Amino acid sequence: MRWIPTLYFVQGLQFFVVNRIAAFMLKNLGLDNALITQWLGLIGAAWVVKPLWSPFLEMVRSKKLIVVATQFISAGALALMAVVLQLPVWFAAAIAVLFILAYASATHDIACDGLYMAALDDRQQARFAGWQGAFFNASKFLILGGLLVLAGRLEQRVGVGNAWSLIFALLAVLLALLAAYNAHALPSAANAAPVAVSMVATWRTLRDVVVDFVRKPGIGPALLFILLFRLAEGQTQTIGPLFLIEAQARGGLGLTTEQVGGVYGTVGTLAFLVGSILGGYFTGWLGLRRALPALIVAMTVPSAVFYYLSVALPQDLLRIGAAVALENFAWGFGFVGVILFIMQVVAPGRFQTAHYALGSGVMQLGLSLPTSFSGVLQTRIGYQDFFLWTVLCGLPALVLWWWLPMTRRPAGVATA
Repeated sequence: MRWIPTLYFVQGLQFFVVNRIAAFMLKNLGLDNALITQWLGLIGAAWVVKPLWSPFLEMVRSKKLIVVATQFISAGALALMAVVLQLPVWFAAAIAVLFILAYASATHDIACDGLYMAALDDRQQARFAGWQGAFFNASKFLILGGLLVLAGRLEQRVGVGNAWSLIFALLAVLLALLAAYNAHALPSAANAAPVAVSMVATWRTLRDVVVDFVRKPGIGPALLFILLFRLAEGQTQTIGPLFLIEAQARGGLGLTTEQVGGVYGTVGTLAFLVGSILGGYFTGWLGLRRALPALIVAMTVPSAVFYYLSVALPQDLLRIGAAVALENFAWGFGFVGVILFIMQVVAPGRFQTAHYALGSGVMQLGLSLPTSFSGVLQTRIGYQDFFLWTVLCGLPALVLWWWLPMTRRPAGVATA
């Protein structure tokens, strides 16, 4: 508990700045949903292709070194974003900085999750999975809560561009401080495999990692399940917040940036933390195989909540806040499922860290692909039909669960 909260808070902070905060910033700077989601889907590909360089990270003895270095790089990128938003060509420059931040964050993820798996056994992984997911996503709600509320107030006082420059400057300072703490608090978990020192050996490692991965029994259905698990989430979690701030004349709820931040930062935060922690203990109690159906169903609840909001169009914050609380509780409860599935079913073997990176890359593909087309789809069919469609997107993963391979980790396998 000295290092898991701050490690995964930073992992989430980097991820959600790119995949959530950037959307609010671009929306308030005047871009439409289709353009926003297309760019964010493309930038999100960094988490899809990160397995390409994960074997090279296997050669580095210290996972802690990689984690801390990428955290400081991301802090620098956030500071740079605060500057480029003041330029005449701010849009192109901001997209370039988001690419830098995305690839630094993706590299951080590989070492971060490798450190988690190397430092904890199976039972500890399940026990702390709820805390891991809670603090990963708590960063989102702190940002969407405190900093988004602040951004809404600053927009009214200093203008949109200046407000977001100040927000990114604050994020840069926060991440730099957390990186300094993690440099002291993180455990030093080393790779168990011998370090490859030549380029030939490195490429041989990459080949072995990929071949070993694709030969795993049942890998095809497992990867398809990971993709389908996030199909609804990739659309709802991108368009949902934009729906809340969309003008009422265009089918949205017409909330201000400050109101959205207040709702997500209070009841949304608490509900997600409770749901995520309970999801971890629930899975540890039943076991992953028996818990998965409930976790899959939980992932469809946010879509149903936004469908209700798009039909009812409530104006009182109490009802909206209750809906957001239910959305985030269910999301936090269900999200544990895909993380543990990758850790305990897909990753185990000779190259655990690299295989986890491959699995999480597929998981990100299941998020970035729906994100990239969600804006275009929502623009064409409207918010109400869009959210109904996302409810239906949760069903295929539940059907596939019956055919999933749920093999246990072989005894005595080295962690690489």
